[in-house]
Amino acid sequence: QVQLVESGGGLVQVGGSLRLACAASGSIFRLYTLGWYRQAPGKQREVVASISNSGRTNYADSAKGRFTISRDNAKNTVYLQMNSLKPEDTGVYYCNAIITVSQNYWGQGTQVTVSS
Repeated sequence: QVQLVESGGGLVQVGGSLRLACAASGSIFRLYTLGWYRQAPGKQREVVASISNSGRTNYADSAKGRFTISRDNAKNTVYLQMNSLKPEDTGVYYCNAIITVSQNYWGQGTQVTVSS
């Protein structure tokens, strides 16, 4: 069983920065595809950024130029650096790990609130 634990959320002013981290259990972290998702109040969960096992990254249009996803396989951790934060970035951020097509794990989420 894979467990994911997010950290780094909090309350930040418009234009500020946060770095989220997600630590994972398991011994094959280097093979995982990883992603960060956001769920705003009353809205469905949406992908913000992802990174493949080979290091390829993808970003939602809203995140391009402001957010950076990275991974440290030695530490079993994926990060999301968020800069120039806007109120619309507010939500619960979840990390996700895909091990196989039938093995998909989620963390508990960490709250990010950007004040206007």
